Amino acid sequence: MLKAIKVRLYPTTEQEIALAKSFGCARWYWNYALNACIQHYSETGKSLNLSVYKAYLPQLKVEYPWLKEDCYSAVLQCVAINLNKAYANFFEGRAKFPRFKSKHHKQSIQYPQNVKIVGDCLEVPKIGVIKAVFHRSIEGKLKTVTISKTPTEKYFASILCEVEEGGGQSSGDKILGIDLGIKDFAIVHDGEQITKHSNPKYLKRHEKNLARKQKKFARKVKGSNSRNKYKKLVAKVHERVSNSRQDFLHKLSRKLVDESQVIVVENLNVKGLVRNRKLSRVNIRRGLGNVRQLP
Repeated sequence: MLKAIKVRLYPTTEQEIALAKSFGCARWYWNYALNACIQHYSETGKSLNLSVYKAYLPQLKVEYPWLKEDCYSAVLQCVAINLNKAYANFFEGRAKFPRFKSKHHKQSIQYPQNVKIVGDCLEVPKIGVIKAVFHRSIEGKLKTVTISKTPTEKYFASILCEVEEGGGQSSGDKILGIDLGIKDFAIVHDGEQITKHSNPKYLKRHEKNLARKQKKFARKVKGSNSRNKYKKLVAKVHERVSNSRQDFLHKLSRKLVDESQVIVVENLNVKGLVRNRKLSRVNIRRGLGNVRQLP
């Protein structure tokens, strides 16, 4: 069984520069390979195989030496694999068409090997030993480590581990039916009584603050330090809303799972509700699945 744990990283100034170089190399190769795939499809009508744009790497490292100097080789291999997965998800209808990556958005790189946990730190190839905060013990065999940087300039590592099956079983014995609503986030019925969970509406709570900062951000001159400062302030408001929403969803879903053996949710077209201009803000990011049955 695979289990992921997300931890906060606190790199030094030198490590931030090294991470920025690795982010840039991975982003550049993603855009290069995606552009090659698009051109090949427009000329031949066929998609480009993974092995083809993987084979570009040796020559690219000769033409652009910084690809070899600034980035761990396995990271670039993961970029090719992830692009191939993105194409597969698109053709199978699970995701949209892959997009080019920008340096102004969230950055991430994936290490499939040679990352070690050393005390309270994470040892990363070509980056060094990065200070980390582990809120729980890391168990099992490390599979991959994904390091990301948010628009608010915070660094995180998502550590994927392979652990043995067992544990995590629910102590409850109820069968719950859940109806998603607008006034109430969820109405839960266990066959005997009804429990209503109110809709927190975190975005509405921060609307005035967000509008004020966005207005100031829009008035700043493009490329100025002041504009960059307010861009980060706007991102912090969005991050606060997202963190509050995720905290609510995790706590509620954990509570429902602990109390039950089976959870049944109506087959609701949430994507359709999000397209409705009057209901979209109310129904943003519903966090409950359709059906969940525990062992």
